[in-house]
Amino acid sequence: MGKLEAKNLSRRHFLKTGAAAGGAAALSTLAASEAEAQANIRWNRTADVVIIGAGVSGLSAANEAAEQGASVIAVDMNYDIGGHGIMSGGQLHLGGGNEHQRIAGVKDSPDSVFKDWTRHDHHAARYSDRDLVRRFADWNVDTYNWLLKQGVKYETGMQQSAASTVPRQFRTVEWHIPAEVVSPHRNRNGSGLVRPLANSARAKGVDIILNTRMTKIIREQPLTGRVLGIACEGPNGPINIQARKGVLICTGGHSSNVTLRRTFDPRLTEEYQVACSTYSLQSGDGEIAAMDIGASLCATANQTAEAGAAITKTRHIGCQWGYASLVYELDSPLFPKARAMGLTVEDFQNVIMVKENGLRFVDETKGNYDFFAACLAWSGNPDKLNGGGPVWAIFDQAAVEREKWTTKPPYVDLTGWFFQGDTLKELASKIGGPYQKRKMDPAVLEDTVAKFNAAVDTGGDKEFGRKALNFKFSKPPFFAAWTTPILHDTLSGLHTNTNGQVIDRKGDVIAGLYCAGESMGGFAQHGLARCIIFGRVAARHAAKGSV
Repeated sequence: MGKLEAKNLSRRHFLKTGAAAGGAAALSTLAASEAEAQANIRWNRTADVVIIGAGVSGLSAANEAAEQGASVIAVDMNYDIGGHGIMSGGQLHLGGGNEHQRIAGVKDSPDSVFKDWTRHDHHAARYSDRDLVRRFADWNVDTYNWLLKQGVKYETGMQQSAASTVPRQFRTVEWHIPAEVVSPHRNRNGSGLVRPLANSARAKGVDIILNTRMTKIIREQPLTGRVLGIACEGPNGPINIQARKGVLICTGGHSSNVTLRRTFDPRLTEEYQVACSTYSLQSGDGEIAAMDIGASLCATANQTAEAGAAITKTRHIGCQWGYASLVYELDSPLFPKARAMGLTVEDFQNVIMVKENGLRFVDETKGNYDFFAACLAWSGNPDKLNGGGPVWAIFDQAAVEREKWTTKPPYVDLTGWFFQGDTLKELASKIGGPYQKRKMDPAVLEDTVAKFNAAVDTGGDKEFGRKALNFKFSKPPFFAAWTTPILHDTLSGLHTNTNGQVIDRKGDVIAGLYCAGESMGGFAQHGLARCIIFGRVAARHAAKGSV
């Protein structure tokens, strides 16, 4: 071996062994410093089980853990409990042969629930983790009975929906105190689920701490070791809460976090508003904090499976939040934030829809995923390639009269969500708002309406095949109302096993960390039942202090 070759070999050996040793030393130093920092943590509070979020899954988990003999602290960043669940219609998808089904003469079993929710021929079922669905199916009947013991009441009647082949869906009874419903008069039956759960949890000694946001999940080492607790920011500053047995993430999903939701669907830019966000945010805090300590995501295809209510058609137009079943009336404590009730559309043939460019792009009477894809398609703005931009419902005074609308506050929001003009030219010049990135060309809007009116005369919409062509738009004044699709369900999230334990990127359990509800991935069922069941599953395992 020559001297030059020996010199190069020696250098390569040093780079390989020395660098590896140096890297290991650096990691060792980092781990040691982290361990030292953990050892010096000042815990302000301690409980066996610590739950992040006091919505449907969090409250279910709190009750279950307390029933198993664990001490429980639940924190929520909102001023009150319930999360998205308190704003919901209270729909429960529970079958398996429960009492509701027995009274109605419906034959069902856990095996049938499993078979339906793993169907290959239904978008809402085909991508799910079958181990999770099996656990869900086996807990249906027990959870039906368990909720009754918590004080929850059910309405009579059932319906068949989604992937189910028999009726399994029914509703809870709305909470009896209007001031505690948050958005009364509109069948917010979810209030009759979360209020009893919260009362039951408090009666069991669960401490629910509000106005407190989790900022970090604390683990023994950066990417190894057991989860010890959480760091929070409360009304009086930082607070650390130790979990002797487990931390449960029940933070409600990621739909309100533009950066995180675009991980699943890059089209979902900032213009898409989120149902219920006047009350509770789907901030993605839980998923982000878990990923910071090594957690992985699971079954992400569910978020874009074009099934369920991940994205929905607005029914109440001219306001910022127009989710189909939710209206904020004047006596709602949320009305000052919502600012308008919206104009409830009874028949979408009374409007045409245009993008920010003033052009029609779809059959307005549709509401399927092809409709949503058209809404999210590029509007032609060279400065904004992602996202579809605002969608405006254009209509005239004749449509107002047919729909019996009142086109002024409190029904519409004049701060960028509703506009009026004596002519189409004037209307186009006024359309603006926080997401209208360029001015609408009046000539384009005039031409769009003229083409549609001509289609009414000929009885054929050559552009988009709309069949409902009964009305022209020609009677001033003219109106533009925000009608951009609104986001709802989070259908993908953290990877968990059938105990609700969070799994890391290597496929290993993160000891002491659990997840349930819309922050959990793997099972894309719309509604509240999956949140309740996996809240219970995770809490029962955590309360035992199992590894």
